Amino acid sequence: MARNRREEQRLLTRDEAELVDRTRHPALAGLPDGELSDLVARLRERRDRAGDIAKRQRREMRGKAGAAGATPAADDTGTRAKRDLLAAALQRANKERSRRGAQAARAD
Repeated sequence: MARNRREEQRLLTRDEAELVDRTRHPALAGLPDGELSDLVARLRERRDRAGDIAKRQRREMRGKAGAAGATPAADDTGTRAKRDLLAAALQRANKERSRRGAQAARAD
């Protein structure tokens, strides 16, 4: 589901928002290959972390795990939305990396 920038800013930290912004059109095309690979790795790390937190929150809600904070999690929709935003950004970056690889193969 598409989200506007205000919702993204609410869900993401400043660093995560910067990573996501770098995966959009003009910025993504201008990244060197090394930075693109670094961006993909950082996005994958953040996405996996958000997924792990959402999984832990679901276990807390079911009563299968103790609370990680002062109170057990009551909802995990925000964490899942963050994971989805990061996954979409990762997909854009991977697509650009694949496009560059195909372009290099055609050049050879």
